[in-house]
Amino acid sequence: MRRLTIFAKGNLDVRDTLYALKLADKVVWNGINEILRTRPSAAVARVHHETWSRSDALIEATGLVPTELAARPLALGPYSAASQFSQAMFNADADVFVLSIQPDISTQLLRHRRDGFLFYPNDWRAWPTSDRAWLRESFVAVGLLDLAASMANLARIIAKIRERSPAPILLYNVSSVVPGDNTFSYDGLGETFSTRIRRFNLGLIELSQRTGVSIIDVDTIVARGGADRLKYDTIHLTDDGCRAVATEVVRVLDDLGCLPGAELAHEA
Repeated sequence: MRRLTIFAKGNLDVRDTLYALKLADKVVWNGINEILRTRPSAAVARVHHETWSRSDALIEATGLVPTELAARPLALGPYSAASQFSQAMFNADADVFVLSIQPDISTQLLRHRRDGFLFYPNDWRAWPTSDRAWLRESFVAVGLLDLAASMANLARIIAKIRERSPAPILLYNVSSVVPGDNTFSYDGLGETFSTRIRRFNLGLIELSQRTGVSIIDVDTIVARGGADRLKYDTIHLTDDGCRAVATEVVRVLDDLGCLPGAELAHEA
């Protein structure tokens, strides 16, 4: 049996589709292995998932949590300080690397006033008063990342992975369907969230042309399957949505020759 190690650096989009989707502590989708088990050639995936805040933070991370953060036990949930400053992806012996542009589209970060590091204060409104006061005093908001910076960062991340591994790199784009968005005229409106998603999805195509990375086209998958069935909201996929995306991941991996029997199928 072929064992495939997948290093997935992303948030709920990659975790839910590749690892598992839980609702009220019940597993409603058990990840990519549900698809692999249906194949005639035996294969099983080991998914190592790690959250990330944004591409610029990943590039700046040293692998060490800044002293001031390490000394303060903040309730960061899945966005632990260790994961935010991790460099594990660049040292991993993985068969496949999976990333997503979702954090670059939607996440706003803070920068430490004195030491300059980037930080994502997940669920900060629920922190104790003293921690919230510290956050306001110690950090300044840096806002959303622009498209050019995002694509440049991702190109650097891809190059850094390539320094030690020839393994395929897959990048999820994002569904541009935003529930409740009925805009028909953009005159004077500026950039909406759906427009921002579309711009980043197009930027990802150009990045793929330059670097050869593979795109998992979540936008097209949701459009074909129907957003009402495949999405709970702007970002989160249903179990059917997770299945559809995981199926596409397996198709791409098969086409790239990563799965048992793929080479024979291509020769035929």
